Amino acid sequence: MEKFSYETNGYNRDEVNKFINDVIVQTENIVSRCRKQRDEIESLKKELEHYRNLEKSLNMAILKAEETGDNIKRMARNEAEMIIGDAKGNASRIVNESLLRAEKIENRADILERNLKIFKRKLRIIVEQQMAVVDEIEVLELDPK
Repeated sequence: MEKFSYETNGYNRDEVNKFINDVIVQTENIVSRCRKQRDEIESLKKELEHYRNLEKSLNMAILKAEETGDNIKRMARNEAEMIIGDAKGNASRIVNESLLRAEKIENRADILERNLKIFKRKLRIIVEQQMAVVDEIEVLELDPK
């Protein structure tokens, strides 16, 4: 609290005027600081709003990326299942074809084996007949008629 000295007609005018000028200067400084702080608050509010919008955009982008990733995983899983199904089908077909082919080869081998046995039997008969002829020739040669 400011105290003023007394003069004949009341307080000392110079002291009061100086006090009033000091109060005016201090008030103007306070008002100026308030304006600056208000402007700074407005600027910070705008900046905060900008960052909130940016955060919202980033969150939306993250959600979209997660959805896209999930979709890609699902599609890859489906494609893998299709490929596996096709591969199983192809493997089954190949196994069946191989079994049929093996059966045909086995049947052919059986036929060839039977034919070989028949050929050997016939050849043995022919050889035996020829041996009989040879034996007959020997008997004829030994017999001096």
